[in-house]
Amino acid sequence: MDNEFSAKFVCMESEAWYAMIKTAVTQIRAEDKAAKEDKWISDEKASNLLDGASTSTLLRLRNSGKIKFTQPTRKLILYDRDSIMAYLNKGTHETF
Repeated sequence: MDNEFSAKFVCMESEAWYAMIKTAVTQIRAEDKAAKEDKWISDEKASNLLDGASTSTLLRLRNSGKIKFTQPTRKLILYDRDSIMAYLNKGTHETF
């Protein structure tokens, strides 16, 4: 039996170590938050995502098919978060 053990060590300053851990924790929390966000959001949240879009703007966007929505009851309209983000990303321009 070969009981050879190989270990590799990394040496770094404690400030760098804590900065690395803080970055990792921040990224994990952001991913977890994004995963927990609702697919269907209220008109208030949709408006906030669209930088304070008015009710008439939301109506125009959903009627033109630019953002997805559902209407489970007569008075309740919910918007698809992913379609709003896709709509916003369409206007993205690459930097030079």
